[in-house]
Amino acid sequence: MQLKSAFITLFSTLLTFSVLVSEPLKAQSSFTLPDLGTSALQALPLEKEQAIGKVMMMQIRGSSPVVSDPVLDEYLSTLGRKLVANANDVRFPFSFFWINNPEINAFAFYGGHVGVHTGLIAQSDNESQFASVLGHEIAHVTQRHLARRMQQQQDNSAMTIAGMIAGILATVVSPDAGIAIISASQTQSAFSQLTHSRSAEQEADRIGMQTLNNAGFDPYASSEFLTKLAAQIRYKYKPPAFLLTHPLPESRVSDVRLRAQQFEKRQLPDSLEFNLAKSRVIARYHQKPAAAENLFRKLIRENSFYNKTALNYGLGISLLDQKKLDKAAAILEPLFKADPKNLFYIDTHTDLLIAQNKAAEAVKFLAALHVNRPNNQVITLNYANAAIEAEQYDLAVSILKSFLLEKPEHSLGLQLLTNAYKKQENLAAYHESNAEVLAQYGAYLKAADEVQKALNFVEPQELIKQQRLKALLTQYRQMQKELARL
Repeated sequence: MQLKSAFITLFSTLLTFSVLVSEPLKAQSSFTLPDLGTSALQALPLEKEQAIGKVMMMQIRGSSPVVSDPVLDEYLSTLGRKLVANANDVRFPFSFFWINNPEINAFAFYGGHVGVHTGLIAQSDNESQFASVLGHEIAHVTQRHLARRMQQQQDNSAMTIAGMIAGILATVVSPDAGIAIISASQTQSAFSQLTHSRSAEQEADRIGMQTLNNAGFDPYASSEFLTKLAAQIRYKYKPPAFLLTHPLPESRVSDVRLRAQQFEKRQLPDSLEFNLAKSRVIARYHQKPAAAENLFRKLIRENSFYNKTALNYGLGISLLDQKKLDKAAAILEPLFKADPKNLFYIDTHTDLLIAQNKAAEAVKFLAALHVNRPNNQVITLNYANAAIEAEQYDLAVSILKSFLLEKPEHSLGLQLLTNAYKKQENLAAYHESNAEVLAQYGAYLKAADEVQKALNFVEPQELIKQQRLKALLTQYRQMQKELARL
């Protein structure tokens, strides 16, 4: 699905790092804020760790280029779930998301949130290498390395818990920026506590490799990837972002190599999904369409070792994004016909139909798929988007409301529903839905303003709707007051 600005969240609301986010706010829901204003935590129970994770996830949504691409999200979540299912000490559900950044990096934080830079998959040679980094980050969460570090700061009165969250968040998402924040606040000594310790890295290496092996990947990929990073240190002035928060002494590479020898090396077939995701990242996020076309044509012409199907897929996307529809169709449609259940191809087939002004045909195509896979985000969100393009707004609203019952925090789903209400000229529903989108980013004052606008479009006889919106307005205003006190 190609939604232009909807792919990368561009909200730029300026928030403090001590903000908390709730489940999507409804009039009937309740929400309490854990106390983060104290200078120390005597303990960090799991429920508080999850709450802090929501703080940080909301902040990331509001300040980082989070990628909202259903196809890439589905791939990453599927791979992540496979690894989590084979990990030990999992205490709560994990969530995985992409950051549009060409640097090699991944990070995990409180509550099972794992962020992955697009540069990580672009520079991984195979799926086992990519999965090895995810397994490592999952181990940091299951072993509660950040939680332990926060507890170790309980005697540090110079830094509040909210301040530590700020530094940790900035450092794991953008290490250079994190260092700048810490320097500016004159707490450079804290940086050593915002990077993972050598013992934590060893533990994550050991447990992550076991998870990788249990999930059926090649455990030797861990040492291969660290060796690749070590080589980059030798030849680059600036080390990869991953190494700013994950120290890589020479002993660590040799330790990982030795540890891998306890496992049997696996020769795995090429993962088509991995290579398709990699091509999609390069075509849509790392290159402009014309440059991407030139790159993929060059790789195809040179008969490189890259997966040829994935190279053609990337070339097709680059042509589609340049509106070279006939050339794109000549490449993408054979891929789709050969593998019609592949979500990557279903997505581009839909994009192509919409670009050809055949949105109604896309709706019929996706309706049949939706019957068999009603909860799949790629099919459902493409279906809703096609319905909006075909001016079938009632259908789009119905699809999205059902989808959001199961996934109420899905940012792109909420944004599409807001767009559908606007197209319907259902202004009360539009402003209410827009308020919910803003609340996801902690912009509670703006959310309250949207609810007030929604009330202006409610008919006098609609008393239940008025009461519900007034309760929601009160809730958003109360949330803003609580945030201001932190």
